[in-house]
This record gives sequence, structure tokens and C-alpha cells, in this order.
Amino acid sequence: MSVASAGPFNSVIALAARRELWLSLVFLLAVLAAWEWLPPALGIPSFIVPPISEVAHEFVRLYARENLWEHTGVTLAEVIAGFLLGSMLGMVTGYVLGLSRTVEFLLSPYILMLQIAPKVAFAPLFIIWFGYTVYPKILVAVLIVFFPIAINVLKAMHAVDPALVNLARSFSATRAQIFWKIEYPASMPALFAGLRIGSTLAVIGIVVGEFVGGNEGLGYLLILGEGQGRTAMVFVTIILLTLVGILAYIAVLALEHYVLHYMPERSLSQA
Repeated sequence: MSVASAGPFNSVIALAARRELWLSLVFLLAVLAAWEWLPPALGIPSFIVPPISEVAHEFVRLYARENLWEHTGVTLAEVIAGFLLGSMLGMVTGYVLGLSRTVEFLLSPYILMLQIAPKVAFAPLFIIWFGYTVYPKILVAVLIVFFPIAINVLKAMHAVDPALVNLARSFSATRAQIFWKIEYPASMPALFAGLRIGSTLAVIGIVVGEFVGGNEGLGYLLILGEGQGRTAMVFVTIILLTLVGILAYIAVLALEHYVLHYMPERSLSQA
């Protein structure tokens, strides 16, 4: 493509992106309008599906009387801690297994059993060990985040071109040099794919921990609202939990864009 034609082409892409943004906003407004007026029109009581105005009123009440931002901050901090620890553990495990077939053969069955075991079942056990503290909630998140990152890294290590590794060895490259110069960079796209998944799973892990043993956080408010039959309160906490997950996902995307800036991006013309 010539330089002269690049300008109009970029303008078309920008126009298409702007149009999609407006369509998304219109769709959001349509969903909110349907949420507000459709349940009453269908005779659905508010304790089943409260209108959006009632959910907004409950949000204001929780903000004023229930320390809503404090609970949100607690959950956000726990999500960050669980995600970081689970990511580090998954990365280290994936790379160690990828570097040694023997270690992979020895540890893979146990890692698989740990993944198959229901994570909710571990929460009471962690409470017995650590009490009603923040540690059981973070540990549940670590268990959930760990596996997809470890598997993505391991598969990326297996997918490295053996001819490239053999070429490096022919130039007398050490094992550490092969890892840092070839295998580690090659695993980065798969690693960030796992981090994207883990950023959303961390929220699930923290909420599970708060369900079982917590007196603070959005999971606690969710159980409190369910126990008191306050459906609007449940909707508020679900929305805030979704926003926490979105923030974590966006943070991973921003880091991925910064680290993998050299990789080509898919444009709207390729969609």
C-alpha cells in the first residue's frame, strides 16, 4: 500500500471503530431500557428481577450505609494478590516442566489431580488451617489461576521449533542461553493468553473463598443479600464483581500490549 493511500485507509478504520462504539452504546442503552421496563410489563415481581432503577437505589444505599467501597477494595486487593501469586506459581511450574521431561513425567499426574479436585472443597480445609483470615480466599484463587497459566506455558515450551534449538546448540549456546533467548520469548504469547484467563478466574476464586469464610468483601455482601432476600443487593454485588474482573483483564491487556508491542495486531479490516 502506498503512503498516499494509507491516510484514507486509516480514516476508514477509525470511522468503522467509531461506528462500532456507537452501536455498542446503543445496544447498552437498549438493554438498560429493557431491564427497567420489561419485567414490570411482564408482571415479574421486583424480588425476582428488580428494575435497574431499584438496583441503582440499592447501590446508593450500600454506598451510604454498608461501606460498599471498603468491601470492593478488599475484594480487589484479594484478587490482585491471588492473581499475582497464582500467575507466578503457574509460570514457574510451566517452565520447570517444559525444561525437563523427567520432571514433567513425575509431576504432571499430581498437577492434573489438583486441577480436577473441586476448588470449593479446599476452602473449608484452608479455613481449618488458617482460620477466618484473608489467606484461605487468596489460596483458593491461587489454585484456580495456577493451572491454565502452567498449561499454556508448558504447551508453548513444547511448541518451540527444535531446529532453532539445535542451531543454537551448534553455536555452543548454553542451556540458560537457549531458554532466555529462544524458549522464553517464544512462550510469551501463550503466557499472556493464560494470564487473560487467570485474571477472570481470580475473581471466581476470591468469591468462592468469601462465600465459605468471610465477613468482608463483595462475596460476603452477595451471601448477605441472598440470605436477606434483597435481590437488588445481589445484582449490585454481581455488577461490581464484573467490573473488578474487567479491570483485571484490562490490566493484563495493557501489560501484554506493552511487552508484546513488536507483534502485529489484528486490524478491523481483517475482522
